[in-house]
Amino acid sequence: MSISETIAVESEFTFHLPTLIEFGFGKAGVLGEKLLRMGVKNIFLVSDKGVEAAGLLESLERSMRGANIQYETYLEVEPDPGLETIDKGAAVFTSGAYDCIVAVGGGSAIDTAKGIRIIAANGGSIGDYAGVEQVGKAPTVPLIAIPTTSGTGSEVTIFGVYSDWVKNVKVTVTSQYMAPTIALVDPELTMNLPKNMTAASGIDALAHGIESYFSKRSRPASAALAMEAIEIVGSHLRPSVNKGKNQEARIGMSQGSLLAGMAFNNSFLGLTHAIGSALSGHCHVPHGVAIGLLLPHVVEFNSSACPEKAAKISKALGVKADSLDNMALQAGSSVADMVRDIGLPTRLRDVNVPKEKLPAIAQDSFKSGMMKFNPRQPSESEVLELLKRVY
Repeated sequence: MSISETIAVESEFTFHLPTLIEFGFGKAGVLGEKLLRMGVKNIFLVSDKGVEAAGLLESLERSMRGANIQYETYLEVEPDPGLETIDKGAAVFTSGAYDCIVAVGGGSAIDTAKGIRIIAANGGSIGDYAGVEQVGKAPTVPLIAIPTTSGTGSEVTIFGVYSDWVKNVKVTVTSQYMAPTIALVDPELTMNLPKNMTAASGIDALAHGIESYFSKRSRPASAALAMEAIEIVGSHLRPSVNKGKNQEARIGMSQGSLLAGMAFNNSFLGLTHAIGSALSGHCHVPHGVAIGLLLPHVVEFNSSACPEKAAKISKALGVKADSLDNMALQAGSSVADMVRDIGLPTRLRDVNVPKEKLPAIAQDSFKSGMMKFNPRQPSESEVLELLKRVY
């Protein structure tokens, strides 16, 4: 049966985005003025030592000093932050008289700040709020999220992802109260992002667009954002990796990542992130690398369930074919080409994943809430077979 080009419409849906977005090259340099207008006086600045060493805090700190804004910098954020990191940061925050949190960095720094704000309002440990809408009280302290990578979309999402290193699992807190108050997206902050980080964060942005588009929870607004994100990332990821000083490419990636975050905030994700969570939990594979390893194979797996969507994904990634059916067949390979072209690993063995851990990773993939939104529900044996193909 050939693929239909008929566009389905829905008579009823909801879409929610609680975060104010300000996007533009050089936006971070006016942070002080924005804080003055908000009436805040004492800032808790959450970032990490890598961001500081790269000089990305300098313009922000200069802007705050120029506005006579007091601030303390908290840099104890590691990649894939552990539960203890969030709890320790919250203890520091609550010991002071801070009236605003500013998060500067990738998803780890922004998620850390989200968790700190939740604990400040609700007490306890961030692990207490794992799951969906388990946070009882809305934070009163505003959070400004300023991303320095183009990938996670954390600056606009209602999720925080944390590592439980005792149980070797990722813990996700999903709540409307997790969303930042303001997303200040400045592509200038990504101009010096190293090649490997550009690639890993960028493939995550592409995955957010693709999985949002495939999601069972996809709706017209999220689907439109997801497809736009796929097209923008598809056009700008290669040049942003290979020509890092290309301003247009960096702006494109910041925009694509943002749109993908807006999409999956409402549609959620799927099999790639479900397996990726288990893979990172068991083997400490960096999130973006894990996503790059899995995404082509998951796209291929899902294409038979959603051939129309698979064809549109292929088209958005520049595939030329004589029919929509052939276009759909090339969806997985078009993503695989992207992963290869930006220099990410393509085999689990290349990132030192022990083969004997694959059954446990497959089993734990089903602990992720994202699994249920995947358009084709796999069995545990199918997930294990997918992992073996990637190995």
